[in-house]
Amino acid sequence: MNKIILTFSVVCLLLLSGCSPKDKSTDTVYNKGKITIYTDDSFVNVVSSLADAYMMSYPETKINVKVKKEDLAFLDLLDNKAALIAISKPLTQKEIAQYVQKTDLKYTPAYFAADAVVFIVPKTSAKKSISIDEIKTDMRSPKEKNIIFDGNNSSNLNFVSSKLGYKPSDLNYSIINGNESLIEQLNKYPDKIGVVGLNSLSRPYSKEAEKLRSMVKILPVTEHGKSYEPSVFNLRNLKYPFSRPIYFLYNEGGFGIAQGIIRFSCTQLGQLVVEKEGLQPYYLYKREVQMR
Repeated sequence: MNKIILTFSVVCLLLLSGCSPKDKSTDTVYNKGKITIYTDDSFVNVVSSLADAYMMSYPETKINVKVKKEDLAFLDLLDNKAALIAISKPLTQKEIAQYVQKTDLKYTPAYFAADAVVFIVPKTSAKKSISIDEIKTDMRSPKEKNIIFDGNNSSNLNFVSSKLGYKPSDLNYSIINGNESLIEQLNKYPDKIGVVGLNSLSRPYSKEAEKLRSMVKILPVTEHGKSYEPSVFNLRNLKYPFSRPIYFLYNEGGFGIAQGIIRFSCTQLGQLVVEKEGLQPYYLYKREVQMR
């Protein structure tokens, strides 16, 4: 219990610093103009929903959300080709140093949601769970390619590889490009296991997500003899082995739209948007009050 409390204390400190980005003094404004957010396919839905909510609050802003691999989006940020990106990958010390040098900003990742990488099978599959050891064995097999990812260099592949302690090039896997395409086509491969971002399936009010959920089931993941589902509770406590935070990084002068979106995403309204996407908000926690 103390370990969990300590974890959340550290996380909260990081989050509070991440939602207070420093200014670069130019004449940009937060409530008027255009911007493009680059993000991975795995969590494009939650980012798009935040963008839509921001535009409703500030009608003179125009926000485009474009899908781009995390590594490429980060390079665009460094080269001043992007003002705002949403990623999940932890940066290396070298990458952090590059960010600080190139942007002249303090590295303050603005966490706004807890997402997860999930393992799925067709509804008709008899498989009920998957273990970390099984994933590692399958992906280290020189012959079998039982696990299907949504693309080379995708956030899902990179995250799972890192969790297993390998580089993607050390592992064997199959590819069906795109989270939703993978879900839709998985029935063609009844003995395979798909790997997608939770946000592709988690949206409780989306008819499209409801259709995708009807096609597959999410496998609980077993680690150290305990099985965990990617539930909101397990994301909140980082119990699910493939939980991952999503955060914004920006490269923008002044308090412009990029920093405005970051601040907005950390407000109660922004966190309600995250919650409606079926993900765990990083600031908004349900509270239970007992009255006697």
